[in-house]
Amino acid sequence: MIKRILEKTITKELFKKKIIIIYGARQVGKTTLAKEIIKNTKKKTKYIDCDLFENRQILSSQNLSKLKKFLSPHDLIVIDEAQRVKNIGLNLKIIHDHCPEIQIIATGSSSFDLANEINEPLTGRAFDYMLPPLSLEEIKQKLDNLELMENLENLLIFGSYPDIFDENRERAEKILNSIASNYLYKDILEFERLKKPDQLLNMLQLLALQIGGEVSFSEIGGKLGLNTVTVQKYINLLEKTFVIFSLGGFSRNLRKEIRRSPKIYFWDLGIRNSLIRNFNPLNLRSDIGSLWENFCIAERMKFNLNNQRFINTYFWRNYYGQEIDYIEERGGELNAFEFKWNENKKTKIPKMFSDTYPGSNFSFINKGNFDEFLCGK
Repeated sequence: MIKRILEKTITKELFKKKIIIIYGARQVGKTTLAKEIIKNTKKKTKYIDCDLFENRQILSSQNLSKLKKFLSPHDLIVIDEAQRVKNIGLNLKIIHDHCPEIQIIATGSSSFDLANEINEPLTGRAFDYMLPPLSLEEIKQKLDNLELMENLENLLIFGSYPDIFDENRERAEKILNSIASNYLYKDILEFERLKKPDQLLNMLQLLALQIGGEVSFSEIGGKLGLNTVTVQKYINLLEKTFVIFSLGGFSRNLRKEIRRSPKIYFWDLGIRNSLIRNFNPLNLRSDIGSLWENFCIAERMKFNLNNQRFINTYFWRNYYGQEIDYIEERGGELNAFEFKWNENKKTKIPKMFSDTYPGSNFSFINKGNFDEFLCGK
């Protein structure tokens, strides 16, 4: 088993009078992580599966004595798929306020569902953590540098969901297609009750075909027959269910800098490739540049998440076509990165950027030097 980095972070926060909330897309390993935390503690523990009706029924009660009887005499309680419990936020608040000695860990597959239930009741009472698919830093527990390079193509094509890691090509495709078809946006379909769910899939496919490019809400809406407000709503929901994430344009309000249209990326390239039904090897693809850019940015985002590095992230572009793929802003310092699959392709920082933001750092990331950047620079 690959040990998740988030386990160490969460373990340090146990029994400090905070509820722990673990968010993440379906199938990324939230249940496995929670059970690992249980396994590695000497406290009395209880795992509660909220897929079971009887568990949901008890946890949805505001009867304190009933809740205490259900949870005692345990010290650490894992409430898995907690978003399925009615009034879960209020009930967690009751448990926290009246049984402060009990440590609660709650997992949820979609933040817009679980967070809407818990944000207000649990203000100041909970720490939230997002669990992404396996990160490169975690995968390196099993692969040395040579093995990592040999598996790089697989990561770009099949991604890093735990269930597909180490699987052969045929089975990896089957699992990814199942996730994309049955789990990927199930929460949105259930809770939004979309009248035309095909529109959501069509939007995902459009986004998958233009990763690394700026997204025009009006253009997408025109292709799908949707208004701009609906397009923005769907994209927001897809972000909240951890399918995609966006980068905004970096600008200090200069007239010649573009900052309105975001760029959209996928947390997992296997899911992206499943949506467009393209698992071809890299030597047969025309989108290797976009794959590499998405891979590098997503892995860097995972690294920052796993290591609790709170950083502002952007891309940069001006009206003359000069651009930078990815920028991190932290502590007043700007670090700019350009991603090229081809190690021999020359690149340099755009002059307008270096003139406007003197002292900024610039790095060129390719398949020969990506390891340090994605695993801890």
